[in-house]
Amino acid sequence: RYLLCEVCVPERSSLELMDERAIHHTLRAAVNRAHGDYGSALFNIGVNVKYLNALTGVVFIRCRKGHFRLIWSALPFITHLENRGQNVQCFFNCIHVGGTIKTCQKFLAQYNRQQLHRMLLDCKTDAEKQQVRRAILNCSLVNVKGEEADDEEGSDDDDE
Repeated sequence: RYLLCEVCVPERSSLELMDERAIHHTLRAAVNRAHGDYGSALFNIGVNVKYLNALTGVVFIRCRKGHFRLIWSALPFITHLENRGQNVQCFFNCIHVGGTIKTCQKFLAQYNRQQLHRMLLDCKTDAEKQQVRRAILNCSLVNVKGEEADDEEGSDDDDE
């Protein structure tokens, strides 16, 4: 399974301090605190950080299908990340659990589009609204919608 998470921080500039290794070590420590030796053993078997976007705070965490709930349950215990000698206060918001990276990417495209629509409501000037509208139009979901029809014929790997 793949956990699609957002790293929420008070200052967006502190996202640039993060790297995949720091998230991996922090996640390992959280699983160890929450689930002890059993959790640590399962973590070492097959958990890794597949992707981190340091600008948006999006993280893909890969784990074994039978153990994703154990990893998911440890996320609320993360209160800070330590990297390059600095502590960054943060928390992880798991926004999707998927069977493949492809399904997580589809969800992320839809999620980003929803966020842009929410931002459109908060815009105060016409220039800001135009900029957000252009960003919405650039979120190309044509391919995603076409692929969803193909996935409906196949197996649904998101259910459990």
